[in-house]
Amino acid sequence: MSTLEQRYTEVKQRVAEAAQRSGRAPSAVYTIAVTKFAEPEDIRELIELGHRDFGENKVQQLSQRAGVINEWFERMRMHPRVAGEHAGFDPSDPVRWHMIGHLQRNKVRKIGDIVRLVHSVDSLRLAEEIQQVANKLDREIDVLLQVNVSGEESKFGVPIAAAAAIAEQIDTMINVRVRGLMTMAPICENPEDARPHFTRCRELFDDIRRVGIGEGHFDLLSMGMSGDYEVAIEEGANIVRVGSAIFGEPEEVNEKEASAISGASGS
Repeated sequence: MSTLEQRYTEVKQRVAEAAQRSGRAPSAVYTIAVTKFAEPEDIRELIELGHRDFGENKVQQLSQRAGVINEWFERMRMHPRVAGEHAGFDPSDPVRWHMIGHLQRNKVRKIGDIVRLVHSVDSLRLAEEIQQVANKLDREIDVLLQVNVSGEESKFGVPIAAAAAIAEQIDTMINVRVRGLMTMAPICENPEDARPHFTRCRELFDDIRRVGIGEGHFDLLSMGMSGDYEVAIEEGANIVRVGSAIFGEPEEVNEKEASAISGASGS
């Protein structure tokens, strides 16, 4: 059985190779480690290996994990001698948390001061709620507009035809910055089956950026999960959401959880 470090090293290598195939440097692609089924010690180990970007599908889990891990990180930062025993630990480089799952408007305030990037803005009303929270916190919150490229009823996201207009409206908001797009391809056994969906989202991303929405900071394209992230990178993704390929498959998944997995934003 492979170790966490071995799986992480393999994912980094495959990300780097896919980036090079697409004509970009490996450093141009960010990997979000999805912690949905990870144990706290696994997250700490990944931090010690130098990883900093983590994503969660649910608000409560994000809040709890961020609290525990950020407290541990701060303890490590305050004790340089202990931190020095971990080669990958850099106290000047904090952990960055990403909200990648469906976000309800009434839960935005719970993550407003935690999250680095919200990947899953799927309506103008949600963006407006994020703006209200951001204004109260007096901070900017970066967001991605989630687009339902596949047209599946089971998936969240705005229709392709409405994406540019909604992105333009979000771009007028105070303290909310629309940084790009996010999409989820259909769950397929063959990663190549996801390629047309990634291609369409990248084309939409390019079209929106070309007309000047985002004033130069519309530059993030979040596509691809554990089963198809290499294809996503080849088609232009600069953010991938990888869970099981890093942390391993969960030992036990009940029927309710299995159903949720198929609709999750990163696995």
